Amino acid sequence: MITSVLPARPAPDATRDASITAWALAARSGDPAAVDAFVRALHRDVTRFVAHLCADPQAVDDLAQDTFLRALGSLHLFEGRCSARSWLLTIARRAVVDSHRYAAARPRAADVPDWQLAVEHAQPHGLPGFEDGVALLDLLAALPDERREAFVLTQLLGLPYAEAAQVSDCAVGTVRSRVARARAALQDQLS
Repeated sequence: MITSVLPARPAPDATRDASITAWALAARSGDPAAVDAFVRALHRDVTRFVAHLCADPQAVDDLAQDTFLRALGSLHLFEGRCSARSWLLTIARRAVVDSHRYAAARPRAADVPDWQLAVEHAQPHGLPGFEDGVALLDLLAALPDERREAFVLTQLLGLPYAEAAQVSDCAVGTVRSRVARARAALQDQLS
């Protein structure tokens, strides 16, 4: 069953989201403590989201940093009409899309004769749950991009469907459909 492989979905915390949004609004006016609290509160969510969308594990930290640079640069435009978390994840999604566009326009050559062997040797071994994590990543990678994005936003990051729809720039029903189809595909792949 799929629950044995997937981690438990975190419960949405309205108080936490309200605090984060308050920090973002305070950071708008230049409060350095609020900026620090805002970044610390969302760094893990942004990194996880980017990691699931990005095809290059080496680029995750750079994309997360780019997300925060973009957000802090445009924080003066944030009005608090949605949660700061949704707003930031939307920026993260755009950063990943821009990265894909840039990579497609400028492909990089590998410096090694056998890049697949180099990747296999670079992977950590012997960590508890490593195989399950690899299996989950493989299953998620097999999903179409839209379904994977909706699944990660709602099931792994715990965003409500309405906020996931905002981040994905689509209707709530579309997100629900994508998540249901992703679940079904994951269950089929596991059995």
